[in-house]
Amino acid sequence: MNIPAELRYTPSNEWLRVDGSTGTIGITDYAQSQLSDIVFTEIVVNPGDSVNPGDTIAVVESVKAAADVYSPVSGKVSDINEVLTSKPETINSDPYGSAWMVKLDLINPAEVASMLDAAAYEQQIETAT
Repeated sequence: MNIPAELRYTPSNEWLRVDGSTGTIGITDYAQSQLSDIVFTEIVVNPGDSVNPGDTIAVVESVKAAADVYSPVSGKVSDINEVLTSKPETINSDPYGSAWMVKLDLINPAEVASMLDAAAYEQQIETAT
């Protein structure tokens, strides 16, 4: 399982990459592998929207199930990945790269500290399986 050390994670399988005051959000390699072949993605927020931790930012559907994607932190949406609408399978092939979902201008960077680091996320996955 690919769990990049530089990212932060949520118990619900979202990842967050912080670059200065910008946070980029997607779903983890583990999440996409559990969902299997992703056939539909809808980003349900728009640039300019404000989100709080736990707010739904996207929905992904696979041949097996559908899942909501939640914001792990507070912020203002600065960009969305519209490519995923026409190419949802990108999440299966590149979950930490071109399959990012939403970029936020972070409101409270301290929230990042409460997220799981790679080691804690890996332990959570091992406990769940």
